[in-house]
Amino acid sequence: MELTGWVKNYEWGKTGISSAVAQLAMANDPDFILNDNESYAEMWMGTHFCGVSIVKETGETLDRAIKLQLPYLFKVLSVKKALSIQVHPNKCEAERLHKERPTIYKDDNHKPEMCIALTPFLALVGFQPIDDIIDNIDEFQPLSKLIGKELVHQLHQKRDSECLKNCYEILMKSDETKIAACLKEIATNYKKELESNELLSVFTKINEDFPGDVGVLSLFFLNLVRMQPGQAIFLGANEIHAYLDGECVECMACSDNVIRAGLTPKYKDVEQLIASVIYDGKPARCKLFIPYRIDDFVQVFAPPVNDFAVMHVAIRHTVDKYKLEIKAYGSIMLTLTGVRIVKLNTKDGPKEITVSRGSIVYIPVEAAPEIEFLHGEDCGDDFSAYIATYNYFRLA
Repeated sequence: MELTGWVKNYEWGKTGISSAVAQLAMANDPDFILNDNESYAEMWMGTHFCGVSIVKETGETLDRAIKLQLPYLFKVLSVKKALSIQVHPNKCEAERLHKERPTIYKDDNHKPEMCIALTPFLALVGFQPIDDIIDNIDEFQPLSKLIGKELVHQLHQKRDSECLKNCYEILMKSDETKIAACLKEIATNYKKELESNELLSVFTKINEDFPGDVGVLSLFFLNLVRMQPGQAIFLGANEIHAYLDGECVECMACSDNVIRAGLTPKYKDVEQLIASVIYDGKPARCKLFIPYRIDDFVQVFAPPVNDFAVMHVAIRHTVDKYKLEIKAYGSIMLTLTGVRIVKLNTKDGPKEITVSRGSIVYIPVEAAPEIEFLHGEDCGDDFSAYIATYNYFRLA
């Protein structure tokens, strides 16, 4: 079934035609109307009730058409402005938070997620090694002053996760006036130090976008990860992060649960974030997720959770046909470049669908054990598509 994605207009998204979300939405839906001044942040593909996909042929929602909820949610993101400093709850926390505050935590599922860069992509991911954090606190004295002499001394002496938690907690709960003064002093008097740490442009942009926001100071605690197209990060439960700039495909467990504590106009749940976060410092290089290759044309991003995996199919235009082996689980395919005829089995028999940039196709259970990608009339470009599916690769 061909699908229409659900577009989200969050204020952090890229505007107008500069957004890959808007570009894909226009290619996907001929009725989509572009507003040059509108932010186009996310396109959702799946069955989550906050943005369920629509079956093009019938106008029916995907969950009703397939009579089930997919275990994953597939997205495209176009990030112009930093997303919130955030974590996603584990399953037990999600159930409790949904029960206590269902208007904020709208479902009871955990939300591990995978981000795969489509363009150069910038993100804050996990805490830096504690020694590096100590160096930052010592180098940027306004930050040291804000945290306090006693806690900084304890961090120097013990260098453990408990002392890191104490420092980060006091930082995140600091008085707004003191935070603003700290940021102003760093911006004014520490430009050389920011530049030597390759933080000047990032600090300046975030500080301009979120003036006086404590989340800006997380730059001195969290890893700044610079991803190139095709590189990925996996974010398990309770791993602190924030996307800063770029475009990506993202896949996660079917949930919209986010615990926020900075860089956002939305509700900030600082107490819960401080309680949930894993205070485990590791270098930035450890945050990149390495896929494995099935063959010359397919890579698999299979995280350590059952809910989802992502396949990247990249077929050179010189290849006439390619057969992809799949298991009997419902999948969603998004085409980014090129044109191919996809041949697959359905409950009504064999079917062929021509896909091109922006095409979103639900691949049914009965399509197993394989789907075929064939040359069409216009296959001048190399073909690239991402397929979200249940993580059956863990069963192999």
